[in-house]
Amino acid sequence: MRDPHDESTPVEGEVTGLILPGQERPSQLHIIPVYGRPFLPAQILPVQIQADPWAKTLERVAKTAHKMVALFRVDEEADAQHPLYDIMPRTGCVVRILQASTDGDQIQFVAEGIQRVAIRNWLSKKPPYLVEVDYLESEVPAGSETEVKAYAMAVITAIKELLPINPLYSEELKQYLNRFNPNDPSPLADCGAAITTAKGEELQEILDTPALLPRLTKVLALLKKEIEVAQLQNKIRDEVNRSINDRQREFFLHEQLKVIQKELGLQKDDKTAEMEMFRNRLAALTVPDEVNARVNEELNKLKILESGSPEYAVTRNYLEWVTQVPWGQYHQDKIDLKRARRILDRDHDGLADVKDRIIEFLAVGAFKKDVSGAIMLLIGPPGVGKTSIGRSIAAAMGRPFYRFSVGGMRDEAEIKGHRRTYIGALPGKLVHALKECKVMNPLIMLDEIDKLGVSHQGDPASALLETLDPEQNVNFLDHYLDLRLDLSKCLFICTANTLDSIPAPLLDRMDVIRLSGYLAQEKLAIARHHLWPRQLERAGVDKERLKISEGALRLLTEGYAREAGVRNLEKQIAKLIRKSVVRLLDEPGLSLRLKAADIPELLGAPLFRKEKALSGVGIITGLAWTSLGGATLPVESSVVHQQSRGFKLTGQLGDVMKESAEIAYSFVNANLKELGADSRFFEQAFVHLHVPEGATPKDGPSAGITMASSLLSLALGKAPNKDFAMTGELTLTGHVLPIGGVREKAIAAKRQGIHQIIVPEANRGDVEELPDYVKEGLTFHFARQYKEVARLLFGPAA
Repeated sequence: MRDPHDESTPVEGEVTGLILPGQERPSQLHIIPVYGRPFLPAQILPVQIQADPWAKTLERVAKTAHKMVALFRVDEEADAQHPLYDIMPRTGCVVRILQASTDGDQIQFVAEGIQRVAIRNWLSKKPPYLVEVDYLESEVPAGSETEVKAYAMAVITAIKELLPINPLYSEELKQYLNRFNPNDPSPLADCGAAITTAKGEELQEILDTPALLPRLTKVLALLKKEIEVAQLQNKIRDEVNRSINDRQREFFLHEQLKVIQKELGLQKDDKTAEMEMFRNRLAALTVPDEVNARVNEELNKLKILESGSPEYAVTRNYLEWVTQVPWGQYHQDKIDLKRARRILDRDHDGLADVKDRIIEFLAVGAFKKDVSGAIMLLIGPPGVGKTSIGRSIAAAMGRPFYRFSVGGMRDEAEIKGHRRTYIGALPGKLVHALKECKVMNPLIMLDEIDKLGVSHQGDPASALLETLDPEQNVNFLDHYLDLRLDLSKCLFICTANTLDSIPAPLLDRMDVIRLSGYLAQEKLAIARHHLWPRQLERAGVDKERLKISEGALRLLTEGYAREAGVRNLEKQIAKLIRKSVVRLLDEPGLSLRLKAADIPELLGAPLFRKEKALSGVGIITGLAWTSLGGATLPVESSVVHQQSRGFKLTGQLGDVMKESAEIAYSFVNANLKELGADSRFFEQAFVHLHVPEGATPKDGPSAGITMASSLLSLALGKAPNKDFAMTGELTLTGHVLPIGGVREKAIAAKRQGIHQIIVPEANRGDVEELPDYVKEGLTFHFARQYKEVARLLFGPAA
């Protein structure tokens, strides 16, 4: 006998005894792995394998009388990482090789499935592999013949149901089912599993189940799943075909209808229909003769052009734009001043003086029954409501509203249009506005006009000169249309943060309305009436489930959003609502009322605290104007040493403020005796003057008297009277010059709790024009000469 531990390839034992043809069952078989789907008994299929290393195995099999080999399914990836004998499944299929052929490095043979086999012992663990096998018979438990027969008939029914749905299965399968013997259902189970598209793992499970009843159950489940997939595929295919057929039918009917209508003279071709559409558009408008002549020229050109030519598309696009301009269509203004006031008050809290200016403007328009020719410029810090005021004006007049931003605009063609010679040419923004608003007198808002750019493509600011000038825009020329448009009836509203960057010729054409920012009580009202309800609506939160106290809103406005506008305040409110919604989701029945004590927990510590104003010798509080609104500007000075005369200036100051400091130093030095100080104080003193917040650039002609007062305080050795802030420019002879931004500076002082303000005498008129709610609680002191400032700060002794 052969040593079972010897792994060299053995010679198969001979099969003895009388065996009928086709019933050989050798105990030793060579094995070949197959990948993907396992081979099942009752299958006759071609199998393709690599010649290397399986050619020797097939040669050995070809020399046997039975021509049988065992096929086992293995995972291709596992095969590459582990020996074959470690990953071989429990069950395989013995097949008889009927025919074999070689094609290059591939061998293909036709295999007939015979029976399930299981490996009992490995005789060779190297190719060609040889094993001892046990043949697995189909097991039918006693007493279950009826149940097996019922399952077999159910499998037959499922296969017959699958065949009409999926014509992939051959006529031979139908014939096999017709002559099938229900008394031997094992081949039926394997055949039913083999015709499905089940995965290899599912079919291996069928192969691993020799017991007939469980195998029929699993096969029936696979067939039912296959029927459902096939029915779904058929349904999708039918829907797609139905949709395609409907479209084809509709297309043929449309084509037939076109031919019939053309024969009867009831329909024109596409070009004629488009030309008629353009004429119909103009028929309802009051078109100037010049426009009519140009349109007729373009229509005649369109008539002779081929519809596929590029020139046809250019001409058609031109006519599309020309015919959509609302020639002669004007909105009839119905101005009701009381209604206008209600709309402005509804949309905006505060800004009483701005609303009065707008009402005055509308009153003039109502009086002469024509609101046109004016260009308003709303100027103020970000977030004070400039754009929304423009919308409110449009609502008050009932006019269509069109807004576009000119910030960063570098191409004048965006205002006046591109010439038609360029590919993709379009009219300018003003023609877009007329087309969208469908009237020739809409309200057009030009946002961020102080941020216009200049490039090699032109100067948009210069292009706006013609656009905004009431004397010139009556014949505004758009380069694309190459036609004159009357824009004199349009109402233009511009917005900007600062006047400095607006070209003087452009600024000269506009009526400036300043929005200086909001006081604390105004911001509180805006938050309560507008921002909080709007953010609740955007978040989809019921106002009954989330409320906020007056104290919490006050803390928000004073501690987290102290700037001039309310945009940051709205962001903080939105953040507060988002954090509250998290709690509402965690506790569905909860209703919240936010108090002041809850705000730091949700938003963190306040960004702004009630800071004590700087005070002491050499410290003076000034007032400054910035593009973001007014601000307080403390100025400090001190004596560094008494060894030599000198003057040092810090605080990242611009050229204008440096000049103001030099003038203040010279004036105080020259007038120490008249101001009540030691005339020799600066002879040996090295003085350092500093404007805090050195990282912030500061410039402007309004800090002269502030710096002089700081130096005088140092020379007197005396702190100024408390609760004073000042603004004004100083000359070498002691005159106090006027400044700008009085309102912003007054609001800044009030915001900081300062109630005594020194301003130049020349600004008395500006102070008198301030709204009462701004002047309330403030005392203004007017100075012509610096001596008056010194007397207010340091008393009569100065």
